Amino acid sequence: MWPLLAAIALSTPTVCIDPGHPSEVGLGTKGKLITELDAVWLVALELKPLLEAKGVQVVLTKATKDEFVANRRRAEIANASKADLLLRLHCDAASGSGLATYYPSEAGTAKDGKKGPSELVLARSAAAAKAFHPVVIERLKGTLPDYGLKTDKQTLIGSQQGALTGSIYSEVPVLLVELCVLTNPKDEAVIASDLGRRKIAEALAAGTMAVLGKRGGKGLE
Repeated sequence: MWPLLAAIALSTPTVCIDPGHPSEVGLGTKGKLITELDAVWLVALELKPLLEAKGVQVVLTKATKDEFVANRRRAEIANASKADLLLRLHCDAASGSGLATYYPSEAGTAKDGKKGPSELVLARSAAAAKAFHPVVIERLKGTLPDYGLKTDKQTLIGSQQGALTGSIYSEVPVLLVELCVLTNPKDEAVIASDLGRRKIAEALAAGTMAVLGKRGGKGLE
């Protein structure tokens, strides 16, 4: 009985959901209808029970919307939980439209000299991104366009450090999702609505389950 219970426990996947901001880089962007801080927190609260209903253990990087958590600490929470995936949720401020997924393609160096992530985490993050993004975009057809599968180096901080701070400190596969371009009125209208956030959360859940389907397989090894 005990070996069976142990096997069941070991087989339970864990996902760390990281609703972005407040952090050392500020409160995030703002639209006319909703702020990034509110939007990503509400989507995280929608996503958590969807994953739990599929047997996934979910860890959040903060207990309340306004809790300050540094990006390094967010990664450390995921590491401590031995998460199969760290899913970082943000909204973009740009000239385009749609949902984009970012992953670390090479190690970077944080301001304190920390180098990371490891080659293993880089490989697993890339595999996770390639499993995750197409599923999410397919589920969001007619709701949000595809703004691309991109690397950390295509962000401002990533271009300076080689990778995002949350990626550098991550010891587990890590993805950052820009859920929409909040400065685009059409995108903002989607994420500002209950129905829009629900669709986004359902798409994220489907993408996450696609990643977990490769857990233990050659895709993430």
